[in-house]
Amino acid sequence: MKAFNLVFVVLFIIFAALQYNDPDPYVWMPIYLYGALICWLAYKGELKPILVFIGIAVYAAYAVYLFVAPDGVLSWIKDHNAENIAETMKAEKPWIEDAREFFGLAILITVLIINYIHIRKRLSKSV
Repeated sequence: MKAFNLVFVVLFIIFAALQYNDPDPYVWMPIYLYGALICWLAYKGELKPILVFIGIAVYAAYAVYLFVAPDGVLSWIKDHNAENIAETMKAEKPWIEDAREFFGLAILITVLIINYIHIRKRLSKSV
């Protein structure tokens, strides 16, 4: 688990840095940096379950919004035939930007759930 978390600390910091040129870096840089913080605390063995739960709840709420937004993931799938979201890094189409952001949140949620399961198992063994 230590290697897993160290890898995601680095990846989430890189993801946050790449948001610098994004139209809304003030939203996405903190999102990825919070994921990096969670992984760093897990790496050090200092992670509290409530911090993971808060991250999952916030990320999931935003993911649901991006899924159903007018130019969100549903629109990308239904109205735009799930066109390639990696074709170009310029997000000129809002449904592509929302789909990319949705999948970024999906990665964050997955990593946080893995950490949550691990920390709950560790805490239940120590009781």
